[in-house]
Amino acid sequence: MNRSNFPAHAPLAVQTRGDLIESVHYGSLVALTSDGGSVLLRGEPTARMYPRSALKPLMAVAMLRAGVELSDEQLALASASHSGAAEHQSTAAAILAGAGLTPADLGNSTDLPYGVEERVQWLAAGNGPTQLTQNCSGKHAALLATCVHNGWSVENYLHADHPLAALIRATVEDLTGEAITIVSTDGCGTEVFALSLTGMARAFARMVTAKPGTPERRVADAMRAHPGMVAGRGRDVTALMQTVPGLLAKDGFEGIQVIALADGSAVALKISDGGDRARMPAATPALIALGVDPEQMTAFNRLPVYGGGHHVGELLGLPVPL
Repeated sequence: MNRSNFPAHAPLAVQTRGDLIESVHYGSLVALTSDGGSVLLRGEPTARMYPRSALKPLMAVAMLRAGVELSDEQLALASASHSGAAEHQSTAAAILAGAGLTPADLGNSTDLPYGVEERVQWLAAGNGPTQLTQNCSGKHAALLATCVHNGWSVENYLHADHPLAALIRATVEDLTGEAITIVSTDGCGTEVFALSLTGMARAFARMVTAKPGTPERRVADAMRAHPGMVAGRGRDVTALMQTVPGLLAKDGFEGIQVIALADGSAVALKISDGGDRARMPAATPALIALGVDPEQMTAFNRLPVYGGGHHVGELLGLPVPL
């Protein structure tokens, strides 16, 4: 491995304990203002990285462009990394049933529910890992429904030479404004593309500012109308969309967070080591710099650190003034 290819990440968040900075979380971040002209950079946001599940809303746009018909709740779930609650499983099953398919047609990996409470309840009922409880089942159900709508094969819908793959690649390139040159496989089995944080912020900004009724705007509106479908109870992405009107948010494994505000300003970041705990604290100072009320961000930043049951420190994002 060539060390010269390592991204030049910068400190984005710290954890304190007493008077000491105990841990520093490095990463890269970009913030775009609503006119797209002013850019805030931390680290190396132009470096290519895998957006992981933050790609799902872009994939949902591709499916709508291909003519698939989904309700708003189903569209939000198609864009989701859901917690595996009963409503998530039933909605994914309904997408399949609407296309004349069953969970046996899913090609994603198996897993337990992603949500902590949902997983405990699922295991307590004597259940094990399934494809329907895996957090990407909504996306896969919608991908299959897109294939049925267009008369494409469902058996090989995850293959790189399938018409679905070409559709998704073209849509992602269009929304991000970047050519796809590096492709790998995500945890659930779909393709994942190497893109920049700047490109991802641009794509989310396009979605929230698109004309009503367009595929881009339909995905953004569905996610914002049904944030509980996008993640679930106790999940920060759901809570953030419920807290800030008009905000669109999607996380991704390996420390990815992409957020767009209603005016088209946007933030995208990656925590360098893929850790999850610093993802939202790192994003909140940039959101405040873009005009979000600091009071709305209290629950997402300056997270308490405890010692012996007492509040002894904080996990907080570092200021990023525009």
